[in-house]
Amino acid sequence: MGRLTPPQLLITGFLCAILLGAVLLSMPAATQGSDKLSLVDSLFTATSATCVTGLIVKDTGTFFTPFGRWTIFVLFQAGGLGIMTFSTLFAVMLGRKLGFHQLDAISTTLDRRNILGLKKLLFYIIGITIATELVGSLCLYLRWRATTDWTVLATIEQSLFHAVSAFCNAGFSLFHNSMQSFSSDPVINLTMMGLIFIGGIGFVVIMDLLGLFVKKKPDRKINLQSKIVLTVSIGLIIAGALLLFFLEEGRLMKGMSLSEKILGSFFQSVTARTAGFNTLPIGKLSIPSVLVIIVLMFIGASPGSTGGGIKTCTLAVLVSVVFCNFKNNKRVKCFNRSIPRQVIRETSVIVFLAALWVLIFTFLVTMFSNTGSIDRGSFLKYFFEVVSAFGTVGLSTGITSELNTASKVCIILTMFAGRVGPLTLALAIAFKERKDKFTYPEEAIMVG
Repeated sequence: MGRLTPPQLLITGFLCAILLGAVLLSMPAATQGSDKLSLVDSLFTATSATCVTGLIVKDTGTFFTPFGRWTIFVLFQAGGLGIMTFSTLFAVMLGRKLGFHQLDAISTTLDRRNILGLKKLLFYIIGITIATELVGSLCLYLRWRATTDWTVLATIEQSLFHAVSAFCNAGFSLFHNSMQSFSSDPVINLTMMGLIFIGGIGFVVIMDLLGLFVKKKPDRKINLQSKIVLTVSIGLIIAGALLLFFLEEGRLMKGMSLSEKILGSFFQSVTARTAGFNTLPIGKLSIPSVLVIIVLMFIGASPGSTGGGIKTCTLAVLVSVVFCNFKNNKRVKCFNRSIPRQVIRETSVIVFLAALWVLIFTFLVTMFSNTGSIDRGSFLKYFFEVVSAFGTVGLSTGITSELNTASKVCIILTMFAGRVGPLTLALAIAFKERKDKFTYPEEAIMVG
């Protein structure tokens, strides 16, 4: 293990959790009655939970026993925080010293290059997570106790499961139709959206915002990453909600009250970024609405968060590169700050690998699913499924359980790649970095 690079350690940690989860979910104690998950379905469910995706082949609330449901719960809680974060936290609690290998691994997980004060960072992460999930659970519990006839224990289970699933952007639900039964409940909607948003902006941004209230210096301000994350996240949420509202206002949401339409539009815009819950039937959305959600899923959450996708900061850098090139600027700037060339290179690698992965695996899934003749209308559903898996979102048009074994394996690999990140995968299999002994002469070529 000592010879493994940090990205390889990160990948190994996730793989171990997935395999352990698959073994537990394949046990008879995990499923109801004589029902039992196949090997592929066990691996699919464990991967979906650990990679906080939410795609399911069996209904979570009815197919699994309490043991199975809480196994899934532990997997997406662990996956949301990062396997390496947990292992290092336990090392700190046991009084063990952290080596550079472990520190670098955690730094890779959180996308945080400065490892100073990393032990304190880990405790902040756990503290913020527990506090947020408990507050969210309490809000859901109080609301459901007032509006349902569930028992106290059932309400506690529902509240805790959905609060943690929302904060971890996992998308797993104990309801067969996700959150559609509560589409008109403002308390449930706002609580879930709040948890999804907090979990999706990243721990570094959360602590940066908390620092505004803790620091006593008069020049209190947030850093560049926080500005980018908040600006892009809020912008995407508003833009997505407006598009979904105008596209579905007279169609799928016809007959709903104005408040229900607004709630539905905003909830779907927030959850499409990486959470996977839905209050609108995804399979009945119009093609333009499906394309809007595909774009939101591909972008995903923010660096160091519980979500996937290419991330909001990647989008911001990409847009800044294009904008600055239009203005013929020598340096790429964002919020009056220059973006380092290394970040620009990472951005190009991430976007290229992400797009390439989605295209290749959409091709594979459609090819493996083409037992007879696949109609062109189904292509969008398969494309949607692959993007949802890569963005670790979990939204589906309803075809997940219908996929054959080969297609499920493709989705499993896509969920895993989307969680650990294209750049991490590339770094994990790359050879040791070599310095150029010489440079070749430059020669211009035409592009575009």
